Amino acid sequence: MKTRADFVRAAQGLRRRTPSLTLEVCPTPEPQAHENAVRFGVTASRKVGGAVQRNRAKRRLRAAAHAVLPLSAVGGNDYVLVAQRDTLTKTFEALVSDLARAVRTVHAGARAPLRASREQS
Repeated sequence: MKTRADFVRAAQGLRRRTPSLTLEVCPTPEPQAHENAVRFGVTASRKVGGAVQRNRAKRRLRAAAHAVLPLSAVGGNDYVLVAQRDTLTKTFEALVSDLARAVRTVHAGARAPLRASREQS
């Protein structure tokens, strides 16, 4: 995900906060939706630190996403990982664990895109 509109749309979806990151999830828009496609984006505000710290936090989140999302993400959804101050100081294993727990709780056992669960309710 690269456009601001995608990040703004994800901010209006489901959100789970852990000590080291915030996960925002929303359905992929129809024109870009592919059945099993998983898109993700990473962002860090100035609260995390200067440019060097923000870039480091984003690199760590991307690495965690590459480790977790292929195994746990549900196709047809967009995931945004927002860095927190603890993103810089937590061990990588703790960061991966936080992300895996956030993905697991946001989907709560449902293996369908969020779009499908919204249509049923």
